[in-house]
Amino acid sequence: MSVSPLLLSFLTDLKLNNSREWFAIQKDIYDQVKVNFDAYIGDLIQEFADFENMDGVKIKDCSYRIYRDVRFSKNKEPYKTWFSASFSEGGRKSGFMDYYLHIEPGGKSFLGGGMYNATSEQLALFRQEIDYNAKSFLSIVESPLFLSTFGAPEGECLKKIPKGYPADHPDAEWLKRKQLFYWQHFTDEQIMHPEFTSQLIQSAKVLKPFLDFLNAIFFEKEPFLKQY
Repeated sequence: MSVSPLLLSFLTDLKLNNSREWFAIQKDIYDQVKVNFDAYIGDLIQEFADFENMDGVKIKDCSYRIYRDVRFSKNKEPYKTWFSASFSEGGRKSGFMDYYLHIEPGGKSFLGGGMYNATSEQLALFRQEIDYNAKSFLSIVESPLFLSTFGAPEGECLKKIPKGYPADHPDAEWLKRKQLFYWQHFTDEQIMHPEFTSQLIQSAKVLKPFLDFLNAIFFEKEPFLKQY
């Protein structure tokens, strides 16, 4: 399974013609692309079900709309120039840390996950866990396979260590984190390759222990173990 070349060509044209008038003319093509992408999401739900609890999760629970909310944005372009979906127990609105798939031409596609819009309560829980159990966390994000797949973490950091922790804390750089997420980028050629889904799922399995770690401290959620 792979991403349709038509999807990439449609998004490329959309980026050059981001208007309601153009979109209306191209609506038939968009409908075709959307059907194909939804089918791909459906296939991915089945793939994720091998190592995550996807019971009851439907395509609509994972996919995002292409229409932008421009009410409070200076950018008034009406459409996103990418397709995306999130995969987790309960779907994208569950609140769990999930696997986010972003498809955008020009080598901007990626698989990612982690703390992006963490609440103050979640940050407090994360820092507490790092203070108590950094060894377990570091065994995940500093493992050779994780580093070779996702590399260095992304996201904003505090300039100073948070209150309540000594300035010379051995894990100060992790405690300063306001955001903490990882992503793996893909070229257009990669996402159209017949083996892309296999590569994507392998990367998701590498990301899983990190997401399990966050979900355990935020929601007291045990990792899903499929019963055979």
